[in-house]
Amino acid sequence: MLKYIILFILSFNICFAQHVITGAEVLFSENISLLEGRNIGIVTNHTAILNDGTHLVDALVKLNNIKIIALFGPEHGIRGDAPAGEHIQGGIDPKTQIPIYSLYGATKKPTKEMLKNLDLLIFDIQDVGARFYTYISTLFYTIEAANENHIPLLVLDRPNPIGGIWVDGPVRKSELNSFVGIAPIPVIHGMTIGELAQYFIGEELIKASPGFSLKIIKMKNWQRNMFFNNTELTWINPSPNIPTFETALIYPGTCLIEGTNISEGRGTLSPFLTIGSPFINSSDVIKEFARYGHTGILLSEISFVPMDIDGMAINPKFKNIRCNGISIMVNDDKAIKPFEFGIQLIHVLYKLYPNNFQFKEKSFDLLAGDKSIRLQLTKGVSPSEIISNYQSELNAFKLIRQKYLLY
Repeated sequence: MLKYIILFILSFNICFAQHVITGAEVLFSENISLLEGRNIGIVTNHTAILNDGTHLVDALVKLNNIKIIALFGPEHGIRGDAPAGEHIQGGIDPKTQIPIYSLYGATKKPTKEMLKNLDLLIFDIQDVGARFYTYISTLFYTIEAANENHIPLLVLDRPNPIGGIWVDGPVRKSELNSFVGIAPIPVIHGMTIGELAQYFIGEELIKASPGFSLKIIKMKNWQRNMFFNNTELTWINPSPNIPTFETALIYPGTCLIEGTNISEGRGTLSPFLTIGSPFINSSDVIKEFARYGHTGILLSEISFVPMDIDGMAINPKFKNIRCNGISIMVNDDKAIKPFEFGIQLIHVLYKLYPNNFQFKEKSFDLLAGDKSIRLQLTKGVSPSEIISNYQSELNAFKLIRQKYLLY
């Protein structure tokens, strides 16, 4: 009997350790015929890498009977090196000489003119798993444009770096619809881009025309309990200020700091893991935070000076001014609760520095997706109560979400 138990454990571990095969890889190995004879547009960026390190576009242009006639770039651009919020210009891809259209600037949705002569669209961009990360908004608008212009769409699925089990945060309210809140989903949605595409259509957030073709090229070997460090894939910074997997883990919580007058660490080499301002006393924050006993995270004192960093930050908060605060280290990725941590952090800062701390109300509300989060924080409502107050809507979303899970 013991022998069979050992064999089962070994087989489970071997299965879990299998290299994840992305949708882009599966496209080449099993579905390349879908592209033959087509005029293709690709919505993509620097993260669309195959296992051998080749970019999807560079691999496709080498194939016969496939013609790529347009590329579409999201926030941070096709090469992923533009700072957050900076408008992206179109142009010509220097490597392939294919026209590039920007989907981050004056135009966020592919226009009829941009899509002229296309008979297939492909979407391949690595997401990070947070509602306010704008790549899923680009996905939403890509689906809308493909549907309106009767162009089939292939979504090449990639892992959710923070897994497919965590689901947390308030569900975005309708009055806060924006490019950082494109759909009524929680901050941590626990879905892949392929699953989100199905959710957008299935819940009629995008009303699909009869005959509209949306096909998801699924991954192989990905399991919902996998974080990115379990996939055996190479980490590629999805944007300049998400330089590590550890950053992606904490980002759904500490990104809320962007909606305040506290530095979220832009202008340092550890954004979202470095929090501070000139008026903060590091030891007081850490002492106050100890009341929560938050698991999976170690906090330490830090002093830093935000500055311009080429390709990462332009004019960060408190540029060239010394800040004091906390450095965050994740020591157990399965134990942390990033959104809960973000709420606790803001609660502590508001409590300690009521005369200095300020919300950027519109920005914070758009990130949180629910004005009541800010209002509760200003009234001193405890983090545990704030989190409890959105659980019913979160549970309702979880039930809806089940219909669209592919793995």
